[in-house]
Amino acid sequence: MELQKILNAVDHTLLKQTATWEEIRRLCDDGIRFHTASVCIPPSFVKQAADYVKGAIPVCTVIGFPNGYSTTAVKCYEAAEAVENGASEIDMVINLGMVKEGRYDDILREINHVKKSCDGKLLKVIIETCMLTEQEKIRMCETVAASDADFIKTSTGFGGAGATARDIELMVAETKGKRVKAAGGIKTLEDAEEFLELGAERLGTSRVVSEVKAMVQRVNHWDLSFFS
Repeated sequence: MELQKILNAVDHTLLKQTATWEEIRRLCDDGIRFHTASVCIPPSFVKQAADYVKGAIPVCTVIGFPNGYSTTAVKCYEAAEAVENGASEIDMVINLGMVKEGRYDDILREINHVKKSCDGKLLKVIIETCMLTEQEKIRMCETVAASDADFIKTSTGFGGAGATARDIELMVAETKGKRVKAAGGIKTLEDAEEFLELGAERLGTSRVVSEVKAMVQRVNHWDLSFFS
């Protein structure tokens, strides 16, 4: 698979609690340089980042993150504020307690309320696969498939485990055309290529760009104009 095709699918991510503006700024610079799909950053940096990139790359952020148990009203407010501040993609975390109670109709309603608050921007729904049973994963695939969301996403990266090949295969098979984002634990270009070949369209990771940068540094004769 072509390197640029992999990079074009990456939501270049920095969501650690201690993230600083200088780190976010460098993330944006690298996202632009390597033509990633977006930069995925904390909500508190969205306006500053959107002003900084001036439309050169989409800004993605997270809501209800990472635990998902904010109220629907709070998630809607977070989404609306993020869009107002310049976000063009929203990754929301579902209420996992509702899954455990089998309240899929309530989850569907919440997803659609949040999507409405996104004002036409992309919505990705994080289901935190590592905390779900196989049957719960299937039911969540069916729920997201029935919703107005654009993507289903595996993981926050904060739940103890991330995307697996089996999860991506399941999501592609069960969501009936919804787009799939793999996130969490994508460490290498080989990982990224595997998930894309399985049908994922986006990859949430900080490490793929870092690996490419290291490759560039090792190969002094690399034509960097390819990434200009």
